[in-house]
Amino acid sequence: MGRLAIIAGRGALPHQIAKKHPEALFVSISGTDVDAPQGVDSAEISYERFGQLFRTLRGAGTTDVVMAGGMVRPVLNPARFDTKTMMLAPRFLKAMQGGDDQLLRTVVSAFEEEGFAVRGAHELLPDLTAKPGRLAGRKPSSKDNADIDRAIEILTALGPLDVGQGAVVAQSLCFGIETVQGTDALLQYVGDTRHKLRHQGGVLVKVPKPGQDLRVDMPTIGPRTIEGVQKAGLNGIVIAAGKVMIIDRPAAIEAAEKAGLFLLAKDV
Repeated sequence: MGRLAIIAGRGALPHQIAKKHPEALFVSISGTDVDAPQGVDSAEISYERFGQLFRTLRGAGTTDVVMAGGMVRPVLNPARFDTKTMMLAPRFLKAMQGGDDQLLRTVVSAFEEEGFAVRGAHELLPDLTAKPGRLAGRKPSSKDNADIDRAIEILTALGPLDVGQGAVVAQSLCFGIETVQGTDALLQYVGDTRHKLRHQGGVLVKVPKPGQDLRVDMPTIGPRTIEGVQKAGLNGIVIAAGKVMIIDRPAAIEAAEKAGLFLLAKDV
């Protein structure tokens, strides 16, 4: 691998990668609340100026790119497009009519066509994902396992529609699917469900959608997810082994233990 460029979104992940790869170019996106770490080579770019972005990357000698952190769909102003963005715009605009997977695949293909290798954060930080096994808490009960199987069944069925990476199931009933609002919103919704409709316990399951490009859109959990699961009154979390990132893993595992929640990585 040659020199790396980190296209940084929100959250701790871009900084974790920069710490591991201090030689990388840290690229923040205009309008995104991201600060570059001190002492690293950095640049700022706009979604509306892909030509400038590619020139900046080449000028810095980068050959590999990782997209890390929370990203939002941009509000684009065509009047600000440079020549390269104008050429890419029909593809991007068409992709924006579909799901996130379609848009991200289009962005990845644009980088690859320019000769950049697109890397996944999990390739650069292997400890972000987990091998199969229990990471925290007790062994799931037979009822928990039935809920886990049901959630995986639901997510597998919805996957081809490019909807959701997470589901909450309790006593085999689905109480929520993760949509564009994200996992935190899902857990708050479940927690706010009227008590008479709720069943005790339940699980959050996070798995990638079938065919999802894990280099740029791998599901994630972290300490905040643990807090949301606890507030929602669930019993635990199940993630796809090797296919879900655990942000700040030691803190997440400690939080799950303290909350009395199980955290399980499962081959899916």
